[in-house]
Amino acid sequence: MLTTQSQNCYREQIQKEMLTRLAWKSRYSHLYPSNQPPKISSEGTNLPGDTQPVLPPVTRANKEQSDLPPLPPPPRPLLPPPEISLEGEGRPNVSPLMRPVSPNTRHALYQDSSHHGKGRRLYLQRRGHIRPEDKFDFPVLSSWEYGWRLGDYTMDYKTPSRAKSSVVKSTFYARNGVFSNPSATDTLG
Repeated sequence: MLTTQSQNCYREQIQKEMLTRLAWKSRYSHLYPSNQPPKISSEGTNLPGDTQPVLPPVTRANKEQSDLPPLPPPPRPLLPPPEISLEGEGRPNVSPLMRPVSPNTRHALYQDSSHHGKGRRLYLQRRGHIRPEDKFDFPVLSSWEYGWRLGDYTMDYKTPSRAKSSVVKSTFYARNGVFSNPSATDTLG
């Protein structure tokens, strides 16, 4: 069944794929160039045989036309897009997705093997305890937008003094069971 929710899901998937392709192209286009040299065919191009001029011949301008002001110059051709500046190592000057790691955490990566609880395992544990907004400058995935900077909002939340407060689970999520409003008298057989 095609609902608004599924349409939005498909639209978001298509947009994610497009943005992923563009990000890949901007990062790795210098490693995998897509401009292939044009293929020269062994057969000559077939041009039409008649050589009649398509436009009428140009005649001398009338005196009235020569008194008119000259035509403005033709517009300049568009400039080619600026190329991505390359740094010394041949990498494009693009900001990284993830912020750099602290020196202590980087040192933990190369300490010992993961079997002893050090090395890569310790590095991943330390990186796992850091919130995403501290590791990244902006949400990379659209699913991160729902929980992005969530810690900032929990501090300001206050329960209303004269109103009832309910759990999000009971108001937000749709029930998928047999009974939409379960009660004690509901039985299945």
